[in-house]
Amino acid sequence: MIHNQSIFIFLFTLFIGSHAASPPVSAAVASCPMDLSYVETFPWDTSTCRDPIDSEHCCQSLLSLFDPVTAGCILGMALSSKGSSNNGKNLKLVFGLLGAVVGVILAFVLIVMYRKWNKMRRENLYHRSVENSVRDSVLPNTGAKWFHISELEKATNKFSQKNMIGQGGDGVVYKGTLSDGTLVAVKEIFDLDTRGDEEFCYEVEIISKIKHRNLLALRGCCVTSHSVKGKRRFLVYDYMPNGSLSYQLSINGANKLTWPQRKNIILDVAKGLAYLHYEIKPPIFHRDIKATNILLDSKMKAKVADFGLAKQGNEGQSHLTTRVAGTYGYLAPEYALYGQLTEKSDVYSFGIVILEVMSGRKVLDTMNSPVVLITDWAWTLAKSGKVNEIFDEGVKDEGPEKIMERFVLVGILCAHAMVALRPTIAEALKMLEGDIDIPNLPDRPVPLGHESFQSSLMQGSGRTTPYTSFYSTSNISTISRN
Repeated sequence: MIHNQSIFIFLFTLFIGSHAASPPVSAAVASCPMDLSYVETFPWDTSTCRDPIDSEHCCQSLLSLFDPVTAGCILGMALSSKGSSNNGKNLKLVFGLLGAVVGVILAFVLIVMYRKWNKMRRENLYHRSVENSVRDSVLPNTGAKWFHISELEKATNKFSQKNMIGQGGDGVVYKGTLSDGTLVAVKEIFDLDTRGDEEFCYEVEIISKIKHRNLLALRGCCVTSHSVKGKRRFLVYDYMPNGSLSYQLSINGANKLTWPQRKNIILDVAKGLAYLHYEIKPPIFHRDIKATNILLDSKMKAKVADFGLAKQGNEGQSHLTTRVAGTYGYLAPEYALYGQLTEKSDVYSFGIVILEVMSGRKVLDTMNSPVVLITDWAWTLAKSGKVNEIFDEGVKDEGPEKIMERFVLVGILCAHAMVALRPTIAEALKMLEGDIDIPNLPDRPVPLGHESFQSSLMQGSGRTTPYTSFYSTSNISTISRN
């Protein structure tokens, strides 16, 4: 180690000696001693800096530059008092220039950092203002909890694909666990540029008004805005472990829905709709009643969900004229053709759901029958006196035939093409419970599946766009007209 250090000092000394400032012509040539053992100790004695022959120059290590007394000597500068003064000025100039360069670089770095910080600050202020404006647009007495995005990320494991339980055209649903252990369903709303925050706020207000055991209540929501991820909107609901009615109807084998379960599901949906139509003022029309929007809790109790298309009526008005929105196959004819929305528009959709539950058949079935629409199929069998052929094979022998027949007939009546011949949801509920008699099935106009009717329906409905079901994607597109 000492040997290597000696070699380094020797080479450096030679370098200094060869590049040092030349002495006056009359002075002897500087001659550093070859034996540099005297500089191997630290700290070095500055007196040894002087060259034995030329006392105005020195042989010393680079580290002595940190000693201002010997710095001039090391650089080969004269050690006279006058020379030391000049050398001190030169050193001050060098260090001054170095300080100025460092200062400029530091100032530049600080300016860049400040500009970035200020830009981020302004962006954060903008995003916070967007979030606050959405919050302020929602009525303060909605009672919905405002979740922070970090809470939902933690609950869903950063919206992991493993936690995804449903996806569709207007959103995706994740299963999550809150910090207190509560299971929730987190729905992220898509298509915000088209729908806008007004529809989101309206949906939050609508859901916040409902308080009924057969309607899926809103637990909370989240609004966030980010320069990279953009606007994000979330709705948080209680998690329904048994999924949707559509999913349950697709199950075969031992886990297939029993007759008591089907009966209670139909009654639960009717009670939920009766609450929306009569216990809330003005009434709320759901506009998208279908099997995928009916969820089942751990006890198989039904809850109507997804109020993204819900519309609140006006006091004293028999109907609303609005853009057509809903799922093809579940839309009432007068609403699909003319945009006239009434409580009986939901009744029609409810009738379709009854027929699905009782038959196990999908609303549109091209596989098992030449008659595509479930209403046409059920109507044909009922008018032929073959109501029992409508029953799902899995429950045909489970319940009293007369009660099961009553449910089928109420479904056909609710799904009647003529709005005036449909019962209200209150009347339908009484029929289902046996409190009032079911009238004879009235005659029916041209079947809804007839080519002429379908042509009129599609011309009146305009474009079709897919909408999500709550927990799973439906293959049936929705109809929307601006």
